[in-house]
Amino acid sequence: MAPPGTPITVAAQRPGRSPGERGRPALPWLQWPLAFLLIAAAVAPIVIPWLSNPADQRLVDLDVYRTAGQSVLDGLPVYDVLTQPPQLLPFTYPPLAALFCVPLALMPWPVAQWVWVVFVYLCLTATTWYAFRAVLDRAGRFAPLALAALVAVLAYPMPVYDQIRFGQIDVFLILLCVADCVARSPRWPRGALIGLACAIKLTPGVFLIYLWITGRRKAAVTAVIFGAAVTLAAFVALPRDSVDFWFGALLDSERLGSNNGTANQSLRGMLMRTYLPDVLITVLWLAAVAIVAWYGFRLARRASLGGAELIGVAAVGLLATLLSPVGWIHHLAWLVVVLGALLAGGRSWRWWALAGGVWLFYTLHIPWYGVTMLADDIGPRALGKIVQDAFGLGAVALLPILAKRYKSVGNHEAVQRE
Repeated sequence: MAPPGTPITVAAQRPGRSPGERGRPALPWLQWPLAFLLIAAAVAPIVIPWLSNPADQRLVDLDVYRTAGQSVLDGLPVYDVLTQPPQLLPFTYPPLAALFCVPLALMPWPVAQWVWVVFVYLCLTATTWYAFRAVLDRAGRFAPLALAALVAVLAYPMPVYDQIRFGQIDVFLILLCVADCVARSPRWPRGALIGLACAIKLTPGVFLIYLWITGRRKAAVTAVIFGAAVTLAAFVALPRDSVDFWFGALLDSERLGSNNGTANQSLRGMLMRTYLPDVLITVLWLAAVAIVAWYGFRLARRASLGGAELIGVAAVGLLATLLSPVGWIHHLAWLVVVLGALLAGGRSWRWWALAGGVWLFYTLHIPWYGVTMLADDIGPRALGKIVQDAFGLGAVALLPILAKRYKSVGNHEAVQRE
């Protein structure tokens, strides 16, 4: 940078373009429609098969949400009502989420499906913008098309793919947490979005710890107050259902499904598939939670205080799945943020290659290969178990990889220079 007072020569300026015009997309009126078409074409092979499935196999979790909304409208006990056979699934989220599901119940089922699909991909697009902002900045005037290309690729890893398969809400909750942490000048009180996410689903609660240990005490308090306020509002609106949830359904992990099933890739899920005595599993789980939480939160704190906020957020996102008693594969949609953190400024081909490998790893249905190995006695059973736990073990391995990435960038200025 030139010393203060140094005159700017004419040669240093680009003729014919004012400073306000720099960085504007080329043909902006054309790029965004093209970006929309690119995303639509890329996700069509995902969306069309699932929306043309038999009605009882289509977006089954969205059906749970819609049934909860209908229960609210009909005055039925939300946590006693099940979806139609053959699924027979219960609602497992806090009462506030049931209130948010009411609009879904007011829509015809086919309309609700399309509305939800569009909603999921809008959230994915916004999350991708936050997670890959450094890469998109380098794309300059072609950022809209670069964003669309990234969304097209990120729609295919299994944790994101399952958002459409099941009609899940994870990407929306991830967006709330990411925006609250990395938005440069938020127009909302920082912490409010995390509080809202916690009131809708409990797993984002790890971000309350993250805010506190990174010195954002005001934001942490805001999150707690806002989350408590909207939870209290739901208690006033649905007192019976609130009692049923907080003093009953919340304590019954079996309502979530088979805890030892392959789809549960949390630390507890992996340990439950060892079929050791229950007491030993509990002891090992608590020990594993303590070790992984210590390492993950320590990494997240160092990264955040060192200016690499996205790395900190990615680490805590992985903890949200690993530390939970039940962490389904679709909870690992935090992979979007992890990949953005690994790429950082996007100049290093080595990190592009590693990010591509991680993307491929989670795009293949590796845990189900392990199920096949175990069922057909292919190879040692220990190897089959490891393959069955691949996504959870991969999430554990991503924590030291993020730590290495943080060391390679050092601080925010280094990320920008890369």
